[in-house]
Amino acid sequence: MIEFIDGKTANEVWKKAAEKILVQERTLNGRNGDVFELLHVFVSIENPRQKWIYDRIPPISIGFALAELVWILNGEDHSEVINYWNPNLPKFAGTGNTYYGAYGKRIRSHFGFDQLEKAHYALQNTPESRQVVIQIYDVKKDFPIDNGKPRNDDIPCNICSLLKVRDGKLEWSQIMRSNDILLGMPYNFVQFTSLQEILAGWLELEVGSYNHYSDSLHLYCRDSEKIGIGTEKKIENTDSLSIKRNDSEKIFKEIYARMTALIETHISEKEIFLLSQLGSEYVAYNNIMLMIAAYVAKKHCAKDLVEELIGKCSNNAYKIMWDRWTNRTNGENR
Repeated sequence: MIEFIDGKTANEVWKKAAEKILVQERTLNGRNGDVFELLHVFVSIENPRQKWIYDRIPPISIGFALAELVWILNGEDHSEVINYWNPNLPKFAGTGNTYYGAYGKRIRSHFGFDQLEKAHYALQNTPESRQVVIQIYDVKKDFPIDNGKPRNDDIPCNICSLLKVRDGKLEWSQIMRSNDILLGMPYNFVQFTSLQEILAGWLELEVGSYNHYSDSLHLYCRDSEKIGIGTEKKIENTDSLSIKRNDSEKIFKEIYARMTALIETHISEKEIFLLSQLGSEYVAYNNIMLMIAAYVAKKHCAKDLVEELIGKCSNNAYKIMWDRWTNRTNGENR
């Protein structure tokens, strides 16, 4: 039986889903421990630009979420850069130099071509198409071995994205085989609603609904004492990522180049500041760069610089989420 959850914002649907998970009593033995599970969960977000889960306790790391988005858009799978913004990642995805199931690599080059580019061309030329699918799961590489054991620690939880243009809007449906409501879903919403928003900009379309199917939505029993649901005042994201493709691709490459420079061990506060100043005509992208750099400044214990960078950010939602993350009571980075 399908569990259907809808709402105007990502925060609204996440809260409803979390409430359902938290009343589950039956547990299932999972690969990494026992879980509470809801099968066949379908959520629909009316306004995907409101993508941020601000009522998750503990708060999500906005610095990591934005850095990961840039990493994905650049088609990356190298672990060193993204691990800087989330040192806990190797616990979940392995300790190699690359991540086996990295979404950016899967989307932009793994199958021998750039699926985001092809989706752009296909929908630009045939907007009524029902054949545009962005594939992530690779059956030849990801299917379990004969004894049922996984081939790698980092098998993609996302299977594919289904894209449709209807009534001048880009509709997006995301299919997931498995989805952790605490550690996965809040970041998955950011990843794929952002891709939807970016591609809508390339196509010069409005953003339609975002639909997200989790075949196994779950919470590890060990995390049941960590998770909480807040009742914070509504936060509104005021930034739009929808710009023309050439500008979008250029800016994401530039931000990633700056990220690689920011992780240098002996970087100075002045260098962090200079790298934080993107100087783009698009304020939303300047804000992304500021938040990513603020994370670096925090790791270097440069308190005054952190305050300066956060103060320059014009998106109040980012500022509030940053404050919640930095004031968190535990060491969770994801």
